[in-house]
Amino acid sequence: MQTVTVSPKRQVVIPRHLTESLHLHPGQKLQVVEYQGRIELIPDREISDLRGFVKGINTDFKRDEERV
Repeated sequence: MQTVTVSPKRQVVIPRHLTESLHLHPGQKLQVVEYQGRIELIPDREISDLRGFVKGINTDFKRDEERV
């Protein structure tokens, strides 16, 4: 685990190894969520980047009549 410091402007620097492994780039938007006493940063992704992210999911199921 790595420690970061909140600046007087309330800014933090995300360590390079994390930005590289998550493919974050300057100017990219992140969602900020407070969850159970912690802060989570969730990268906004283009909708086209999400294509195929549930590859292998079973789509053979019967839908409820009101959902068809």
